[in-house]
Amino acid sequence: MSIKTIAKDRLGPSLKPMLIMLAIVSVVFAGLYGFVAFRSMMIAQFLASMSNPPQTVSVTTAKLEEWRPTLSAIGTFRAVSGADLALEASGVVEKILFQSGEDVAAGQVLLELRKDTDRSRLESLKATAELNEINLRRDQAQLKLKAVSQATVDSDLANLKSAKAEVAQQEAVIAQKTLRAPFAGRLGIRSVDLGQYLGAGTVIVTLQALDPLYLDFVLPQQTLNGLEVGQSVSAAVDAFPGRSFVGKITAINAKVDLASRNVQVRATFANADRKLRPGMFASIEVATGKSERLVTLPQTAIVHAPYGASVFLAQKGAPAGDAANPGDGDLVARQTFVQLGATRGDQVAVVNGLQPGAVVVTAGQMKLRNGAPLKIDKNPQPPVDPNPKPVDR
Repeated sequence: MSIKTIAKDRLGPSLKPMLIMLAIVSVVFAGLYGFVAFRSMMIAQFLASMSNPPQTVSVTTAKLEEWRPTLSAIGTFRAVSGADLALEASGVVEKILFQSGEDVAAGQVLLELRKDTDRSRLESLKATAELNEINLRRDQAQLKLKAVSQATVDSDLANLKSAKAEVAQQEAVIAQKTLRAPFAGRLGIRSVDLGQYLGAGTVIVTLQALDPLYLDFVLPQQTLNGLEVGQSVSAAVDAFPGRSFVGKITAINAKVDLASRNVQVRATFANADRKLRPGMFASIEVATGKSERLVTLPQTAIVHAPYGASVFLAQKGAPAGDAANPGDGDLVARQTFVQLGATRGDQVAVVNGLQPGAVVVTAGQMKLRNGAPLKIDKNPQPPVDPNPKPVDR
């Protein structure tokens, strides 16, 4: 006999509805339990995602680049020969024999003052000197005949020397009223006019030798070990953006300044096209040491702290499809400490702690921590220039 037949016979028809009710209640409780469990899981996942949302960051790839140590400085161009021309004597301008901005040769006459009175005095002094010479010759002839004494001849000789000295002095006075170019170069803008009275020492025009030019600058005393005559120097000036002028170190000062502990350095630049001018301000780069290959990063990628410099790497973290970390390709942040070298414009060299090819966060580090999910910003990033030249607006 079957169990169903036995139950039917023993329990009777009154228990059948109860069994059906128990089955229905069990199904309802199972459904409620499943709904509550599913709801709890969804709430937990939602809270987890809200508490640790993916952070939007910009990244770059660390790469090896040629790196040669350089020293940066600022300096001023000056002429190898340059002077503000003036006269030692005073007087009225009679002739101006140059044009502003003209190239002149050494010894070329530039300006003359009025000399009429000085020339007349010179002629008078020459006449006196000639008379003294005649008297000397006559008395020398008389001395041979014992007609005059030796004292008379000596007096005549002294008078002649004095007269000739006065003639030479007057010729020098006249020469001081003529301005000549002391060296070849380019004139500036004249500051005097015809008929103008000039006092002694009044600046008439500037004269500058433009090829070559000196560039004077200073460097800290600790850089002396890497400096030597003949080193290459590159200079940039605001007047010619994007152009680099190249020269060589020609002199290093024999002493270090006691106040600043800096040493003065002078470089020489060829200037055949006359683009550079004395007085120009220049930004300078001096190449030192040997070139080497180093890992480079933008300076914005470095997180500086009292305990050292570090970077955040974008690495694979949570398993794919993890709803709690819906980052960009399941990337997470990993902080690593690095040892930095020299800087070059927007770049910094990393000498230890980072391998080429690592993906490094360059913007958004302040909101990161280890394990934080990441979302990569796809917008173009600003260029990283080893030799930036900002525009002065």
